[in-house]
Amino acid sequence: MITSRIARIAFPAALLLSLAGCEDPTKDKPRATVSSAAPAQPQAQAPSGAAEALPIDAAASTIGFVGSKVTGKHEGNFEKISGSITLVGGKAEGGKLSIEADTSSVKTDAEKLDGHLKSKDFFDVEQFPKATFTSTQIKAGGEKGATHTITGELELHGVKKAITFPATITEGADSVSGTAEFVINRKDFGIEYPGKQDDLIRDDVLLKLSLKAPRKQG
Repeated sequence: MITSRIARIAFPAALLLSLAGCEDPTKDKPRATVSSAAPAQPQAQAPSGAAEALPIDAAASTIGFVGSKVTGKHEGNFEKISGSITLVGGKAEGGKLSIEADTSSVKTDAEKLDGHLKSKDFFDVEQFPKATFTSTQIKAGGEKGATHTITGELELHGVKKAITFPATITEGADSVSGTAEFVINRKDFGIEYPGKQDDLIRDDVLLKLSLKAPRKQG
């Protein structure tokens, strides 16, 4: 009887301790505004100047994420990515960003997790081999000191949504670089696997972008 009572008390206590010990990595991070993808609209007139399309250097760029659950967190990235950023008059404002990731190239800090993420529980890479983002607007200024705010269409797990998030973009003489960290809800994109009953996966995921595109010299 006493043993049974102790067990009933100890299990909830252990669960509370595990919850308290796992800090949410999305805490205090900007949350992307997410809405249904709208029909294409004419873009606002871009600043005057020549357009400069720059391929992203995949070796110097990363598209990463951090997911978490009751007992901890996992960090990962996509090892095969491509894309471009287009400047107008030497500026990102009024330009365009396009990114593509091969979902089968997902790599995390746990090999067993890599296989699970490729399954139908998560990315379902056989049915949805690509994740893409194409901007519809890049404007100056952003949340928490960001230099720009980017709006565009993210297609993930076969679901297309319009998202808006802050980014920091630097237009250098030799290259253009950009970083962004923002939160999305995986269930907005049909990724609904809950995790184990005693180790539930959080809905919010932190996306981390670090992109670099060299500029032609001469």
